[in-house]
Amino acid sequence: MSPTENNLFTVSRLNHQIRLMLEANASHILLVGEISNFSRPSSGHWYFTLKDDSAQIRAAMFRGNNIRVNFSPANGMLVIVRANVTLYEPRGDYQLVVENIKPAGEGLLQQKFEALKNKLHAEGLFDSQLKKALPVSVKSIGVITSSSGAALQDILNVLKRRDPGLPVVIYPTMVQGQSAIEQIAQMIEIANLRNEVDVLIVARGGGSLEDLWCFNEERVARAIFASKIPIISGVGHETDFTIADFVADIRAPTPSAAAELVSRDSVALIQLVQRSRQRLQMAVDYYFSQQQQTFDHLFHRLKYQHPQIKITRQLMHLTEIQNQLEKLGNQKINGLKEKWLSLNTKLDAFNPYQIGLNRLSRLKERLAACDPTIRISRAHQLLEQQSYKLSQSIRNFLLLHQQKINLLDKKLYPATIGKLSDNKKRAQLLSQSLLKIDMRYVVSMQKNRLNLLRAKRDTTMEFLINQAKNQLSTKCSSLDALSPLKTLNRGYSVVLSEDKKRISSHLQVKKGQKIKMHVTDGVILTEVLSTEEIKTKSL
Repeated sequence: MSPTENNLFTVSRLNHQIRLMLEANASHILLVGEISNFSRPSSGHWYFTLKDDSAQIRAAMFRGNNIRVNFSPANGMLVIVRANVTLYEPRGDYQLVVENIKPAGEGLLQQKFEALKNKLHAEGLFDSQLKKALPVSVKSIGVITSSSGAALQDILNVLKRRDPGLPVVIYPTMVQGQSAIEQIAQMIEIANLRNEVDVLIVARGGGSLEDLWCFNEERVARAIFASKIPIISGVGHETDFTIADFVADIRAPTPSAAAELVSRDSVALIQLVQRSRQRLQMAVDYYFSQQQQTFDHLFHRLKYQHPQIKITRQLMHLTEIQNQLEKLGNQKINGLKEKWLSLNTKLDAFNPYQIGLNRLSRLKERLAACDPTIRISRAHQLLEQQSYKLSQSIRNFLLLHQQKINLLDKKLYPATIGKLSDNKKRAQLLSQSLLKIDMRYVVSMQKNRLNLLRAKRDTTMEFLINQAKNQLSTKCSSLDALSPLKTLNRGYSVVLSEDKKRISSHLQVKKGQKIKMHVTDGVILTEVLSTEEIKTKSL
C-alpha cells in the first residue's frame, strides 16, 4: 500500500487529531478518584494525579478555578472533579483540566439528600395544604434539642426577653450522630402522646452537612409529618436547608427566630391590652350615646305627634296651598293680559288708518328735508364764503405786485435811473388806478348776483312746494279710497271668527258659530243661523 497525504501522519499531526477528538467527546465529565503527587507551585496552579486501584491520570487545575475551592486538597483525599479531557501534544500525554473539585464524601451525601427529597416530595410530605397552622395564642411550647447545646440557650433567652411567663417543656435528645436519628423521632412521638404543649420546636445550631445529617434522615422526616402538634424547624443557620425544614409546618432561619415566632412580645401585649381597653371604653361610650339619641328621637316623635301640632301643620299646609292657587291665578290673569295686549298691538299694526298716518308722517319728514329755505340758507352761506375769499385774493394780488415793484426798483435803480424813474411813475399810476377800484362796486355786483339767485330760489321753492302738495293730495285721495274705514262708511263690515281669523266665505263658518262683525263705530257679536251660497251670473 503506497502512502498518500490522507493516511500518512506525522507525530504532531497524530497528537493534534487525538486532542481534538478527546476535547470533542470527553468534555465536562464527572470523575471520582484519590489525590496523589499533589503540588502547588508559585504560579498558583494545582498539579496532581487522580488514581484508583488499577489506573491513574494526570490532572491540572488552573488558578482561575482553584481560587473558588473552599477546602485544601491533600494527598490521599477522595474527591469528585468536573473536568475536560485533553492531550498535551509535546509529550503525547493525555490529562484532565479540572474546573471544579469537592470531597467525595460530601458529594455522596448531597446525592442521598436529593434522592430522599425527591422521594418525599413525590409522596406529598412537602405539600403546603397539609401543613398545620400555628395556634393564635400559644400557652406552652416544647423544645426538642440537646440540653447542653447553644441552640437551647438561644431559645430560652429569647423567650425570657419576649414572653417570660410562657411555659417551656424541654425534650432532650442528641442532635448529631447515628443514634440522634431515633432519639429525635421518639421525642416527637412522646410529645404527641403527652399532648402537653401547643407547639414543638426542633432545633440545632449550625454545622457541616455531615453534622446536620440526622435531620436529613427519612425516620425523622416521617415522624415530623405524622405529628399532630405543629412543628417549627430551626436547624442550622439561615443558609442551611435540611429535609426536616421541608417537612415541618414552618421553617425558621435559626433557633432564635423559631422562638420569636411562637413567643408573645410582652410590650406588645401591654399595648394590646391598653388598645383593647380604649376600644372597650369607646364602645361603651358609643353605646350610651346611641341610647341617648334613640331616647331623644322617641321623645321628639312623641312630642310632634300631639293633635294640636298636627292641626297647626295642616293649617300651614292649607295656607300654603291657598297662596299657591292665588299666585297661579295671578299668573294666569297676567298671561292673558299680556296676550291681549300683544294681539291688540298686532291688530293696530294692521289698522289701515294707522298705516296711512305712518306713511303720511314719513312723507312729511321727507318734505321737511327737501325745504327750499334750507337749501337757500346753505347757498347764501356758501356765497358769503366765496365773496370773502375773492376779496382776500384781490388784496393779496395787489400786495404781491407792490412787493415785486419795490424789489425791481432796488435792483434796476443803479443801472438805469432814468428808465427806472419812468417805470416807477408808470407803476405808481398803475397802482393808484388799481387802488381806485371801488370794492363797493365788486360787492354790489355780488349782491345783484345774490338777488338773482334768491329770486330763482323763491321760484323753485314755490314750484317744488306746489308739486309736493299735489302729490300729497293725490296719495291721500288714493289712500282714503283704499281705506277699510271708507268701505265701512259705505255700509260694509269686516267679519272675524272668535280666534280673530278673517272670514271671506260661507264655507268658513258653521251653523251656531259665533262671529264678530266690525263696523264703523264698533263690533257686532252675532250667531250664524244658516249659510247660503250666492251663484254669480256669467256674462
